[in-house]
Amino acid sequence: MKKTLIEKTSDKLVNAFLKNKLISPIPRQYSKKLVNAQRFRKLCESKIKEPIVGFKAAGTGIPVMKKLKEKEPFYASIYKRNVVKSGRKVKINKGTLGIELEVCYQIKKTFFSSKGLITAKNISKFISYMAPCIEVVGYRQKKKGITSFGDLCSDFGANVRFLVGKKKKYQKINIGNLKTNIQNKKINQSVDGNTNTVFINPINSLKFVLNKIKKDKINLEKDFWVFTGSTVGVVPIKGKGLYAGKIDKLGVAKAIIN
Repeated sequence: MKKTLIEKTSDKLVNAFLKNKLISPIPRQYSKKLVNAQRFRKLCESKIKEPIVGFKAAGTGIPVMKKLKEKEPFYASIYKRNVVKSGRKVKINKGTLGIELEVCYQIKKTFFSSKGLITAKNISKFISYMAPCIEVVGYRQKKKGITSFGDLCSDFGANVRFLVGKKKKYQKINIGNLKTNIQNKKINQSVDGNTNTVFINPINSLKFVLNKIKKDKINLEKDFWVFTGSTVGVVPIKGKGLYAGKIDKLGVAKAIIN
């Protein structure tokens, strides 16, 4: 049976994901509208037979949401191959968009058997740990810039690598107003941020992701990570070397850009 265009396109992108290659941009019909991009993302993810260790929230910056006329963020699956310890090397290419600093949470597997919606009141019982992390974002396509959330969503949520800092036992802290900073001292680049730029706050972003994966009837049957979105926007990588990200009260995450 002849393969459809969507099947052929998803095969190409999956191959690029698995082999760290760049391909020509995928047809706009799969990336322009978020609803079509979600469908395309799920098709691509279904073809990767590797362990999923968590999910990322993306498009969590409210000003960006307004600018691109999007109603809400989106989520994407994160594979074991793309989550490493803080301080590791990350090779970038022409598809790289930038670097981000975010809050991540480790969620107990009991979440999957829970009934009903996740709310601000009941969310704490599902969280075991929290940590700072750096995310390197980019495409597996020869394209630049962002015209819609679909651009990011259709390409595995634009995740390249997560570098997770030291995790701490979860406790309620003022997560909605913590100062953050990411810098590369060698090239004198420094960007300040705040956790309040993440879809109101990182816990609200976490709640959003958990309710989406519930709705999509996903069950990993194990503890997993949720990465809640950037506190500093997408910071352009202006040079190679060590990028260090610090979130007040939470700690530090580092990435060596090659």
